[in-house]
Amino acid sequence: MASAKLNAPPQPSLWRRLLHWTIYGLIALIVLLALHTWYVVASFDTETLPDRYGQVDEQLYIEPSTEGHAKPLLVLLGGAEGGNAWTRSRWKAQRDRFLAQGYAVLAIGYFGMPNTPEKLDRIGIEGVYAAIVRAAQNPEINADCIAVLGGSRGGELALVLGSRYPDIRTVVALSPSSAVFVSHTDAMVTSAFAFEGQSLPFVPMLWSATPELILGDIGGVMRKLVANQPAMDAAAIRVEQINGPLLLVSGAQDDMWPSREMSDAMMARLERAGFQPAHEHWALPGGHTAPTEEFPRIEAFLSTHFAPNRGTGGCAE
Repeated sequence: MASAKLNAPPQPSLWRRLLHWTIYGLIALIVLLALHTWYVVASFDTETLPDRYGQVDEQLYIEPSTEGHAKPLLVLLGGAEGGNAWTRSRWKAQRDRFLAQGYAVLAIGYFGMPNTPEKLDRIGIEGVYAAIVRAAQNPEINADCIAVLGGSRGGELALVLGSRYPDIRTVVALSPSSAVFVSHTDAMVTSAFAFEGQSLPFVPMLWSATPELILGDIGGVMRKLVANQPAMDAAAIRVEQINGPLLLVSGAQDDMWPSREMSDAMMARLERAGFQPAHEHWALPGGHTAPTEEFPRIEAFLSTHFAPNRGTGGCAE
């Protein structure tokens, strides 16, 4: 009996057993997470348009004209934060600066509000454009003098609008993308934007970017998506179709997505197409929000290229 005990295999230590169970638990958690992710993706309804498709929140700001001239319309779009960003107190000072410079200002929220789609998912660009048309029908606004300014995903939307609607005469895009990207839903299998109910071609989410997504490394996710060159080409925004001046402003150390590189790609696309209107790209030191520090220069660009004669109701030809 004593001999049998001496020959018995050694028992694993308590710490080793705990390590084994921890590893098994992590493996099980990863498997469950993968199954859940697969279910979310597989069960997402990609056919039915989001509730309140094509609806937006719009707020028009306009100071009475003392000269009796119609004002240029400056349309302002927020980004992935949702809501109607330009109606908030954070942007009031800049909004008031635009008003004081002779513009009418239209702030548009296109998701994340009670009367809009809940998420950035297949946003109907025709609905955004319809809000612009409604504002331009105001007799105090010059309907032939419309510019759009947006940041981040709003910059993406501004470029899409400008590339499709020729009565938009100038586009300013801050920290923009050069292509239409995936929606902000749990499944991430649809386009962020649509036209007349049909999704615009978009850069899809990649399974290989899932680890970065789980860790909250959005910049890492976007770098992988942008590296998918065939998808970027297929979803590229046709900026060469914009009917007027274009300003791109990016941060050279953008931590959300490579806006500098994508802006460079858009400038190259414009050069290849022989784009004639003024077009500039300012690559600034700093990150994703660096362009918001450059509004005095942006105002000067608009004053020169968009509405130099706004005091008499005229826009640049």
